[in-house]
Amino acid sequence: MNTAQKLAQQSLQRVAAGDKQGWLDLFADDALLQDPVGKSFLDPAGQGHRGKAAIEKFWDMIRSVGSTTGTIHESFAAGDSCANVLTLVTTLPDGSQSSVRNVTIYNADSNGKLSSLQAYWNTDQLK
Repeated sequence: MNTAQKLAQQSLQRVAAGDKQGWLDLFADDALLQDPVGKSFLDPAGQGHRGKAAIEKFWDMIRSVGSTTGTIHESFAAGDSCANVLTLVTTLPDGSQSSVRNVTIYNADSNGKLSSLQAYWNTDQLK
């Protein structure tokens, strides 16, 4: 069975590979994605993206900007949850890059699917 820590690693691998369906398959049908948590240009209402259809729209929006890779610096697992300190790097179509360091919380349900993914961005480091 997938643990939150394994799901976190798989999520980053599938995002880096551009594997949309593989990434969506990691989520429970009613999962909540908040990336980042709170109001942002990605989520003006600050309520997150609930359910696979909304999460798929989030994927499409992010991928329209560029490709993303992630590096986990530290990982802390507890029960069905995992908190990772990581850096996401987005490569834009013109070759320039933007990076953000964040803490992402992954929660797994009893079926080994992500029930939630919540990313807390350090927006002071956006570059």
